[in-house]
Amino acid sequence: MKDDTGYSMLRNPRCYKGTAFTQEEREKYGLLGMLPDKIETIETQITRVQEQLDNLEKPLNKYIYLMQLLETNETLFFKAITSEPAKFLPLVYTPTVGLACQRMGHIARRPRGLYISIDQKDHIKDILRNWPEKDIRFSVVTDGGRILGLGDLGINGMGISIGKLILYSSCGGVPPEHTLPIVLDVGTNNEEFLNDPLYPGLNRKRIRGKEFDDFIAAFVEAMYEVFPKICIQWEDFTGVDAIRILNTYRDKVCTFNDDIQGTAAIATAGFISISRLMKKSFVDQRFLFMGAGAAAFGIADMLLKKFIKDGLTREEALKQIWMFDINGLLVKSRTDLAEHQLQFAHDAEPSDSFAEAILKIKPTAIVGVSTVGGAFNSQVIENMSAVNERPIIFPYSNPTTHSECTAEQAYTWSKGKAIFASGSPFAPVHYKGKTFTPGQGNNVFIFPALGMAIFATEAKRVTDEMLLTAAEAVAQQVTLKDFEKGLIYPNVNNILNVSMLVAEKVAEYIFDNGLASVEKPNNIRDFIKSKMYVPCYNTNF
Repeated sequence: MKDDTGYSMLRNPRCYKGTAFTQEEREKYGLLGMLPDKIETIETQITRVQEQLDNLEKPLNKYIYLMQLLETNETLFFKAITSEPAKFLPLVYTPTVGLACQRMGHIARRPRGLYISIDQKDHIKDILRNWPEKDIRFSVVTDGGRILGLGDLGINGMGISIGKLILYSSCGGVPPEHTLPIVLDVGTNNEEFLNDPLYPGLNRKRIRGKEFDDFIAAFVEAMYEVFPKICIQWEDFTGVDAIRILNTYRDKVCTFNDDIQGTAAIATAGFISISRLMKKSFVDQRFLFMGAGAAAFGIADMLLKKFIKDGLTREEALKQIWMFDINGLLVKSRTDLAEHQLQFAHDAEPSDSFAEAILKIKPTAIVGVSTVGGAFNSQVIENMSAVNERPIIFPYSNPTTHSECTAEQAYTWSKGKAIFASGSPFAPVHYKGKTFTPGQGNNVFIFPALGMAIFATEAKRVTDEMLLTAAEAVAQQVTLKDFEKGLIYPNVNNILNVSMLVAEKVAEYIFDNGLASVEKPNNIRDFIKSKMYVPCYNTNF
């Protein structure tokens, strides 16, 4: 970096400070005259960012502005995000990132990350070596097959990989120079994109089957040869592909799927919080899922592990978990079930009515992972209220338009009895003189802290037990005072403190179970803290 002077320094987002360059730095690096004469603090610069952002009305325009800031001044970008997470996170990730992905070919500025097409299968290692950073520890990888609840967005899914890694750094402390967003281009079945001259990906139908699996295998092999300490997070693959890829590689390399395991962990954290704060045993919970795909399977499997950890046998635990999909209740008499669904099929009468199934099963909680907006209608909520004093309503599908119900609907139809959490954010609801604060089961409480623990310990694998440990650590930080306000998750503005404790607990598990590649320190918290990225201007170039 010492050879960087003058104009070139103003084009390097990692060392750029703008008006915060000191007088000494301006003289030393030939910056005199290239900046306004006034020297400002980073806090003043954040004030300007806030004002410029507030002048923009559309969330998509705010997203574009913030992505340009990331490409211009990386430190200021992350400092702004961490200054007010509740304001910035919805702009750089859900729900705005979904719209950004849909429009990516039209709003594209400077490319960020690596784009690897299936036509480049024999050159993946060369492509990876083109990346300027050589010690990559985290990569969020997508093929754009199922972006949020928006379907096949092809190469435009890169926005998700970029957004997730922003959260790793801003909410978990993983240094951004050790992260790499990647999109695997295997085509798209999205007709709108195939007919759009501005779509930047392969103009062909999506490749499936053995050719797809061979491409994934070549990619994984190349990744761990070029970046031997890397952890791959798979993101937004279609459900069947997601489960197959995870099961193929989870015991071979350091990898996980946030859609399956991260969503499962944050949902489980919510149920642990509710049980603890209502002074009820977790094993008394009974769950009914709307949707039986990869996300439902991930949550159910995590709940299964928690039930068993808390004393139930596997057979007893399975009796507490029910699922409902487009063809009705999962029962043993059905012949259309996928292999991963069979263990959750019950010896019971078929039912094609979710509302009626509630009255028969009497679940304490319903979980929406169907991406069908409005699936939790008034009859569903009323039936849940009839069989529970405090019905637990979790519409987890993203984005907001795909949520199974809104917070207002849940509170109104339950006459204020519901305990509510969703995948997307909802504003506070006023009902009969009382204000309810909807919970948001945001994976941001899980994967960035998990990532920090993996980064610090150089973990060899990612296990479900690590994610369950993270879930328990998140739940531990919800207070009775929070619960009285309707909150079952910590305040997102406290995300860095939450992540520190979660990372500490996960790191402790990693060390105690022989999964670390470094020696266990005397003080794990201090060890984690020493590894965390803190956005502040560098004084040593």
